[in-house]
Amino acid sequence: MKSTAKHVLRIFLTGLLAALPLAATVLIFVWLARLLIDWLGPGSLIGGLMVSMGLGGTGSEVASYLLGVGLVLLSIFALGVVIQTRLRGVLAALVNNVMKRIPLVRNVYDLVSKFVELLSNRDTPGTRSMSPVWLQFGGPGNVAVLALLSSPEPVLVGGQPYLAVLVPTAPVPVGGALLYVPRDWVSPAPVGVEGLTSIYVSMGVTSAQHLGKVG
Repeated sequence: MKSTAKHVLRIFLTGLLAALPLAATVLIFVWLARLLIDWLGPGSLIGGLMVSMGLGGTGSEVASYLLGVGLVLLSIFALGVVIQTRLRGVLAALVNNVMKRIPLVRNVYDLVSKFVELLSNRDTPGTRSMSPVWLQFGGPGNVAVLALLSSPEPVLVGGQPYLAVLVPTAPVPVGGALLYVPRDWVSPAPVGVEGLTSIYVSMGVTSAQHLGKVG
């Protein structure tokens, strides 16, 4: 009787282990879909704006939302066409001048612009100093976090040299936590910006591809 119960339990555990990868994959995509719906769906702030944009063309909320999304996508495409013309420099200068004249907005705009430039591999003076690093809390041999070094120049915190390090968020690495840490906690991470972005967007799934496998 006991052997039969163990055999049944073994079969059940085998099936459970086989189903876990599939279940985890489905759950990840469901979580991402719900996250996108919360951010961009008809009930969100952005979704409400989409619905209001499309209300003039239909009486249905869903149809209005889809029409609003279509108008936004068309506007983005039109902006891309304009940027590829000679008006690119004029348009960029106009937007920068407007955004940088607003006290609080200019700081956020400047930070986001630099981060986007970094992720798109643009070699600009504002992003040239930023590079992927390992942040090891407590020093080498401890917990390691893949991060971005804001500047190689240390600053004084309590009379000691500290470095400014940006730890992105997953799966959307635009943003994160800015930490000032002791200089000896930071070491170069030879993964490149594309590798860092891939690791965070995949929530660590592509780590072996960019960091190497053990054994």
